Amino acid sequence: MSPRLLLADPDSASDALTFAGRAARFTVEGVRLQASGGILAMTAAALAPRGFGDPTPTVLALRTLAADPELVCDLVVEASALVPAPDDRRAILLPETALSPAWAGITPPRSGWEARPGIEATALAAKAQGGIARVADTVPTDSGEDVVRTVRAAVWGAPDPELGGLPLGVAFAALSLGFISGSETARVLVNGPWTRVSLARGHVLVRGPVATGLTPVRRTGTSAN
Repeated sequence: MSPRLLLADPDSASDALTFAGRAARFTVEGVRLQASGGILAMTAAALAPRGFGDPTPTVLALRTLAADPELVCDLVVEASALVPAPDDRRAILLPETALSPAWAGITPPRSGWEARPGIEATALAAKAQGGIARVADTVPTDSGEDVVRTVRAAVWGAPDPELGGLPLGVAFAALSLGFISGSETARVLVNGPWTRVSLARGHVLVRGPVATGLTPVRRTGTSAN
């Protein structure tokens, strides 16, 4: 029998496959699966450095789901290789081989977070759309993987003053993984070099400079009286 993940219910399994499918669109470095105590944490790297000296920040997207209480695992697999089990709607089949990307060797803290002013989800969405257009306009036709990666790192790794100095990749991860839905104020928390942007559907974690000067994103334009 192929190795498998057993989620708490069919909806959780479907949600896990949706996350994996979205992650597969922008990363070939897999998705990390960590399960214990009835919770499955799925993590994908929207942005990560390629070795020592690369200034690209680490931007991780995290989604937690209800899993079978007996499921215990910690591995990284190719996101596109996760498929539904034909005999159980709660189960997901795993590939035979695992991956070992460098970003999976770092783990964000679980406690000790300090709150900072939040960021509007609509502002994150707008920033992400602007960045996507910028990448599309910058990447030359028929570019190789290295050129595309360099452009993406330059655009998404750049700090954005309207996001309190966080890299633009935070917005990209939140939008690409489906974390943005309607009007919501994302919570922002910091712990040492880590910053966490939390929305109802998931979290984006950034490893980089301490974000001590975060301020709320303000709307522009004329408001009604």
